[in-house]
Amino acid sequence: MTAVDTPPVAAPQRGFPLSVQQEFLCLWDKGDDMGPFGPRFHIVDGWRVRGRIDPDLLQAALDDVVVRHEALRTTVVRDIEQRHQRILPPAPVPLEVRDLPATGADDAEARHLRCEELLNEVAADTIGVHRMPLLRAVLGRLDDEDAVLVLIAHHTAVDAWSMQVILRDLATLYAVRAGADVAPPEPASQYREYARWQRSEEARAAERSARAFWRERLDGARALALPTDRPRSAAPDFSTSWYRFGWGERLREEVTRLAAETRGSAFIVLLAAFNVFLRRQTGATDIVVPTFTPGRTQARFQNAVGSFFNFLPLRTDLTGCATFRDVVERTRETCLDAYTREIPLAHVLEEAPGLMEEVAVDGLASCVFQVIQTPFTMAGERIGPLEYEAVRHKALSQTVGSDIPDGTLLCLEISPAGELIGEMGFSSNLYDESTVRDLVAGLHDVLSELVAAPDAALPDRSASPSLRTRSDDR
Repeated sequence: MTAVDTPPVAAPQRGFPLSVQQEFLCLWDKGDDMGPFGPRFHIVDGWRVRGRIDPDLLQAALDDVVVRHEALRTTVVRDIEQRHQRILPPAPVPLEVRDLPATGADDAEARHLRCEELLNEVAADTIGVHRMPLLRAVLGRLDDEDAVLVLIAHHTAVDAWSMQVILRDLATLYAVRAGADVAPPEPASQYREYARWQRSEEARAAERSARAFWRERLDGARALALPTDRPRSAAPDFSTSWYRFGWGERLREEVTRLAAETRGSAFIVLLAAFNVFLRRQTGATDIVVPTFTPGRTQARFQNAVGSFFNFLPLRTDLTGCATFRDVVERTRETCLDAYTREIPLAHVLEEAPGLMEEVAVDGLASCVFQVIQTPFTMAGERIGPLEYEAVRHKALSQTVGSDIPDGTLLCLEISPAGELIGEMGFSSNLYDESTVRDLVAGLHDVLSELVAAPDAALPDRSASPSLRTRSDDR
């Protein structure tokens, strides 16, 4: 097999229909240099791999993954008259093998730092949408029995869930090629099948009542829009920086304890705290926070690779909430109502066309809230001759990394070690890192206060709001 290049504008031909998510990305198309089809709209994940790795077997297993999952060799034809997805023949995955700077075998902290540095280096790199497959790999060897495997894939081909599927399949296919007594992965659904299902009567019927719900729920709503340090018009070309932080194990314990007490989840408690934080900062009580969802409402697509991810606008009215426990209960109701009626954001916006008006205003930008809860995450799992552990705890911030569309993306996660960790991506043309640091520190203080005393009375609002949204003027 040889690498496959596709021209920027594909020749007219019959292809497969786009998914709703792909169509939505096309609406935000800014060409091949920026936006959702730009070279830094990618996902980078890493895993520590223990055991002696054969690079030839790794290359073969990577190529097996590309054969298995069509999305990794699919190009989106964006010509407005003939938008479709075109599946190309399999091609080898570019694999780079490096020997990382030497550290002592017993110096776990230094070795983890080497892994983080490699992850950041790869995340600062690019991967174009016209070079197939849309997947690359870097193997950084710490010694003969300890390495970090970094995968980078274009976000039009994968989402965060897909990256875990890819690694799980890669580990299994490597073990099979190494002669281990391991069953090969079951056949997986293809992304084009998902796009076809979205157009089925089954999918349309499920949407009808959901559309009515969103039309009523989002009547008069505007998505969260935070003030920027600089207007978008002053620096329209953007890159994304990432600020990373850790909040420790004790705060995680308090969050999970309150989640159990309130019949909720860590996500609900953390979102409730974010709602209170925004109320104190802006004075607003009607808060609409967008969040990512896996978008895999059909069980048949759990093991598929593709861009399934979706956004849900979570609208919570904090009026009348006397304590944080009240806010958690109100936020829980919001989440249950929304998640049981999930439809693509593009269809939600058809029912609430004014929802995103404020995030496009010069001087304001979106803030997306996410708690990462990805399945299949390897945590010291042995498959055949190798053991895999996801590199989740990252402390090194970076000035250039994977792009987010525009604004900020706040990600919180409970690490395999039981710590509450996080990162905040921000458009560096709009925000200074000092602003992001202050926002994260403020949320940490509010969360710590609230989970320590969930039944204490909440103040009506901040005495001097430091953030302002246009919703204050409605």
